[in-house]
Amino acid sequence: MITLGEGSTPLVEAPRLAARYGLDVRLKLELLNPTGSFKDRGMAVAVTRAAAAGARAVICASTGNTAASAAAYAARAGLRAIVLVPEGAVAGGKLAQARALGAVVLEVRGSFDQALTAARELGERGGFALVNSLNPDRIEGQSRAAHELVEELGAAPDAIALPYGGGGNTRAYYRGFVEAGRGLPRFVCGQASDRAGTVASAIRIAEPVHSEEVLDAVHETDGRLVELSDEELLGAWRLLAQEEGVFCEPASAAGVAALAHAGLAAGSRVVCVITGHGLKDTETAVRNAAPVVAVDPDPDAIAAAAG
Repeated sequence: MITLGEGSTPLVEAPRLAARYGLDVRLKLELLNPTGSFKDRGMAVAVTRAAAAGARAVICASTGNTAASAAAYAARAGLRAIVLVPEGAVAGGKLAQARALGAVVLEVRGSFDQALTAARELGERGGFALVNSLNPDRIEGQSRAAHELVEELGAAPDAIALPYGGGGNTRAYYRGFVEAGRGLPRFVCGQASDRAGTVASAIRIAEPVHSEEVLDAVHETDGRLVELSDEELLGAWRLLAQEEGVFCEPASAAGVAALAHAGLAAGSRVVCVITGHGLKDTETAVRNAAPVVAVDPDPDAIAAAAG
């Protein structure tokens, strides 16, 4: 098994968000996986099986987190990692991760969807193992997060709220809850209203490959598919950081932002999946956080500046 100790991430209460929304809100901190995102669960399984099958390299298209995760697990397995990213559309922290981990990072002159088409074709030629969420091993690994929630809570929560980019994680959680057999939560999926240009780069995917499975999960659980503006995403991002002490990348706040439109009954137990660490996208954090104020090394000046 190729592993870096992924999984078993904390499930923490969010008392201020609970008071704001009138719900019992918990946060599943998937940002504490080894490379800083939920992708590690599925990548551990996908790379393990690729190595066992004799692959010499893995390939993926990515908006960032898949790239970093594939690079890390490929390095652990002694495989090459080929990463295709849309030119100019991936946060610098994620690119830095993938490059530092030894991946061959290629910027495709086009969209994520075009990069994924190329990765799929190369995966079909042999020699490259595709490790995007189209690989069922990825879904299998990520489904374990739902099992963890059931084990900790004793049953499925009333609702689960999570970001919707490509839809693989929604598909994985649905599968995991079905397998666990302790009830299905309502699926609340937050997506950017401007999928192609959102500030939340991790869900900047115009054509989600798991759209049918996401719609099925939402329909079958009487859930909600919520479109969110960038202002709503950034507002939820600030709430998580400044009211709950959780610094995530903007896309990871989509589940929280969607709670305002979810129509959940008061007191419902809802788990928001926080998918990626804030250090993945420091550029956006710097642009949207309070500015740094320069002061003299004088106690009175510091007190005055602090307010």
